[in-house]
Amino acid sequence: MAPAVAPPTSSFLPIMSECVPPEDAVEQYLTSRRNELADASQQNIRYRLKQFVEWTDEAGVDDMAEFDGMLCEQWKLARVDAGLARITVRQHMMTFRHFIRWCGSVGYVDSDLHEKIRIPRTTKSDRTRDDTIQPERANAIVNHLAQFSWASRCHIVFGLLWHTAMRTGSLRALDVGDFHYSGSDAYLAVSHRPDTDTPLKLGDEGERNVTIANSDLADTVSDYIEYNRPDVEDEHNREPLIATDYGRAAKTTIRTDVYRATQPCLLGDCPHGESESTCVHLNNPDKAGSCPSARSPHMIRRGAITAHLDDGVPKEIVGERASVSADTLEEHYDARSKEQRRQNRLKHLKKGFRHQ
Repeated sequence: MAPAVAPPTSSFLPIMSECVPPEDAVEQYLTSRRNELADASQQNIRYRLKQFVEWTDEAGVDDMAEFDGMLCEQWKLARVDAGLARITVRQHMMTFRHFIRWCGSVGYVDSDLHEKIRIPRTTKSDRTRDDTIQPERANAIVNHLAQFSWASRCHIVFGLLWHTAMRTGSLRALDVGDFHYSGSDAYLAVSHRPDTDTPLKLGDEGERNVTIANSDLADTVSDYIEYNRPDVEDEHNREPLIATDYGRAAKTTIRTDVYRATQPCLLGDCPHGESESTCVHLNNPDKAGSCPSARSPHMIRRGAITAHLDDGVPKEIVGERASVSADTLEEHYDARSKEQRRQNRLKHLKKGFRHQ
């Protein structure tokens, strides 16, 4: 009779008599999720858990078996004491709780430990502040790009997204011939062309002409086309406006341009204590999105829509310009505070109201 063959064991299952350092547990967890997460999500999770590993080193925690509810709470308080925004603390702790749940599933910690982790609640205003970009910062980025990267692809990508509040897909869909500049009038003709791989989110309803009301930006786009844009066509023999040496830029390329443009160390000291010469987010384009202070194109869109509204542009016009319905704009994009809205109404009242 043949001897029984023991079932294979997972490389993740611990030998409980051995110490499991937090760093090893984190690497195993990241490996286990490698195929289910987008690159940007992987980078964000790696960054957050890297902070956790550094904290365990400072706290003298060298075995995951040491973790209990109190130690988890101490990690949360360390995030709060680091001066992070409430929404950022929440994101870090949600990542941590998922990690601890995984650790419980493989026996590194008690299986119910994740249930003891308290996640900070956030308000709509907390989420709004962290999920957008303020005009002061956006304008500083535009000025920086104009000074050091004039008419580069990164310059016009950020400049157009901020000025027009359009979606990444709409920007990517533009061809050179969609840019119209005559005298003082400049605009972009946004078209739905699904047959040649540039559909708009709203289909034909998303087609529109978007004014470029900033003459400096119009000149930037013109100079980019004339001097810096690669002379390429895409696989459909179209001339993409946002181009690489290989054809039409992918959405990931546009996102990377925005991540790099919004890294805070380009404008001043790093708020996270990283050195400019060694910061992986600054020196590796593939890691730019994992910088905790970088902003995504969607955050630029939200900030741009809010800035339009704060400047007193009627919602109907903003909605048409950004291709978003009034209800969606109100629910997801209008990041103005109650006081900002009151001030906007006051401007209109002063213009047209006569008290009787």
